[in-house]
Amino acid sequence: MTSTAPEARLGQDAGHPHGEEPPSWQRRLRRFGHVPRPGIGLRERLVPPYTRPGGQLWAVLGVSPAMAGRLVRWSAWGGPLLVALVAGVLRFWKLGSPHALIFDETYYAKDSWALINQGYEGDWPKNVDKLILEDPSKVAVPVDPGYVVHPPVGKWIIGLGEQLIGFTPFGWRFMVAVLGTLSVLLLCRIGRRLFRSTFLGCLAGTLLAFDGLHFVMSRTALLDLVLMFFVVAAFGALLIDRDWARRRLADALPVDEEGVLRPDAAVAEHLRLGWRPWRIAAGVLLGLAFATKWNGLYILAAFGLMAVLWDVGARRTAGAVHPYTAVLRRDLLPAFVSTVPVAVLTYLVSWTGWIVTGKGYYRNWAQTDGRGGYWTWLPDWLRSLWHYEYQVFEFHVNLTSGHTYQSNPWSWIVLGRPVSYFWAEEPGCAASASGKCSREVLAIGTPLLWWAACFALAYVLWRWIFRRDWRAGAIACGVAAGWLPWFLYQERTIFLFYAVVFVPFLCLAVTMMIGAMLGPGASADTGSGTGTAMGSGAGPMRGIGLSAGDLSAERRRTVGAVAAGVLVLLIIWNFIYFWPIYTGAPIPDDAWRARMWLDTWI
Repeated sequence: MTSTAPEARLGQDAGHPHGEEPPSWQRRLRRFGHVPRPGIGLRERLVPPYTRPGGQLWAVLGVSPAMAGRLVRWSAWGGPLLVALVAGVLRFWKLGSPHALIFDETYYAKDSWALINQGYEGDWPKNVDKLILEDPSKVAVPVDPGYVVHPPVGKWIIGLGEQLIGFTPFGWRFMVAVLGTLSVLLLCRIGRRLFRSTFLGCLAGTLLAFDGLHFVMSRTALLDLVLMFFVVAAFGALLIDRDWARRRLADALPVDEEGVLRPDAAVAEHLRLGWRPWRIAAGVLLGLAFATKWNGLYILAAFGLMAVLWDVGARRTAGAVHPYTAVLRRDLLPAFVSTVPVAVLTYLVSWTGWIVTGKGYYRNWAQTDGRGGYWTWLPDWLRSLWHYEYQVFEFHVNLTSGHTYQSNPWSWIVLGRPVSYFWAEEPGCAASASGKCSREVLAIGTPLLWWAACFALAYVLWRWIFRRDWRAGAIACGVAAGWLPWFLYQERTIFLFYAVVFVPFLCLAVTMMIGAMLGPGASADTGSGTGTAMGSGAGPMRGIGLSAGDLSAERRRTVGAVAAGVLVLLIIWNFIYFWPIYTGAPIPDDAWRARMWLDTWI
């Protein structure tokens, strides 16, 4: 994760490694008009430009240069907003159906309602679900505290929707659908910044919009989608911080007499990057993730390490001889302070309702059963919270009771055992041979997308390990942070829908693979003079004066574009085919069985 993309390792002049002066003969020939073969300059290595369609493409489309410039500027936000609009329409369509408390909504919808009304979760009667669905106005919020095993942020967010819309299925799913839609917008912008291509960024968002697991979780009042949103937002904030820091280094480096930016070991090793607001924002977002579900803590650790390695790569590119030492002296402590303490403080603030009301579960433990000991100098609320959290930890690590839909994390990537959130049979279905219609909400990803992601992950790992592409490393980090920690708890009762946390990174992996399928494009209008595989889709096609090699490259690109287009269309078709079992729409029983591609899906 520490190095730039392989194309960025090209020389700045005539293919020479970056940081080396061109040979003396080349410098002497410059006075006679010699122009060296263009390469990627140091500034472009530190902050790569965004790819833009070339003039030939606009000429073919009959678009004037002025209008072309406006379209390019508009597409940076217009494209992601359009993709997010499609995702929002899909997610809000009949959001209140099924009219039921499906799966764990029976816990989170009620806890959120109590939290938003009185500041702490209540102990609900066991038979209250039916009454809530019939007439929630007749259901009183219980004042007795309830024992809950997850932090409050996700429930505060679900409760906000209930406060705005009402204590109804649409109300408790409203804010989750909002965050699901916004996460698609975020991924479009993240993909654009990561690949330096608006096209590939919008493609990543489109894949997320048409993923079944993300779709179902966006329409269900559970905590995991909320966690995923904060993780994606934190990743985006760290990407912005990465660009900001590298731009700061580029601005501080010296320029030679020819106007070429040159590396400088003194600047690269001693420059203080100063105030980094986007890294602090990432710390807050990771704290909110941690305050939604505890597995956000693993993501905090992984993203913190990734950000530090990014700093190592930036200082090395800028000319540092000892980049790790430079980061240890200049960046490590600020990076820690701006993430870990900020995240911990955010976590504590999220418990404000439990602290100030004085009525939550275990709230007064320090004043009763916890009196005495070595820690009495700490505030009572902090000691009580620590005891509560310890009890919750014991619950989680010892949760081994069996469940019909539990699964091992090894099977998640191939969708081995999805979770049925809702099931009902409706008699009198004339279209069914059995005379029955089935309704189900199945938490399962779009199969073709996930199975393509298996190959994409292999490609990403190859790209990171053997080509040292930092973008592949970042994607692999996101998948690993959301997936690998669950292998430590394989005896615990865990479920496939936990994987929604790393679904956005699977979409980025598939997008990167599709970028490689498309192949390198022609030069973007950026002055860099090079096309990259990750910027493909945005460069113009060369239509005249093609050499034999150019013709071969164009044929390869055409085949790649057709294959990529077919893959994306198949993924969208697959989502549409599974639409009834994502939304709980009634379908004939034999049509439902036709969608159970694997026996383990039943």
